[in-house]
Amino acid sequence: MKLSYSERQEQRRIAELRLTENLIANKQSLEKLLASRNDHWGYEDPIYRFYHQSFKVFIVQESTEEIVSALRSLLPEQPINEWFEKIIEDGISRTFTDQTNENWLAETRPVLEAFFHAKYFLEMAVRYAGKFEEPPTILPSGWASLLYLYGLR
Repeated sequence: MKLSYSERQEQRRIAELRLTENLIANKQSLEKLLASRNDHWGYEDPIYRFYHQSFKVFIVQESTEEIVSALRSLLPEQPINEWFEKIIEDGISRTFTDQTNENWLAETRPVLEAFFHAKYFLEMAVRYAGKFEEPPTILPSGWASLLYLYGLR
């Protein structure tokens, strides 16, 4: 049975409320995760490793997966944006081989791109956790991005 427009809007509103509540409930753990991804080893070093052409850049894949897991847990019943899924899959599915250095940019940029996208959404989750008790009617860009992540926009 197909839902009416108003029924779909109501479902979306309920999901936005759950997201708002879950952000508030998980704010401390999200802040802790973000802090660890902004420190020397979680952010500064992996980017350096990219420019140094070190296999250690691949370590950032673990961080990416941890962030994505935290984001999924905020609204597990909602599918994640398919573009985001593709970016993440392209980044975490790569492994270092003897040929990686021969095609360094093509092999490692997706690894960092996935990390940057995941980190962006984590930053937005922290920024908007507790910012409002109910979803706003005028959408700040970061909040609108979160809604896109969860298919609510």
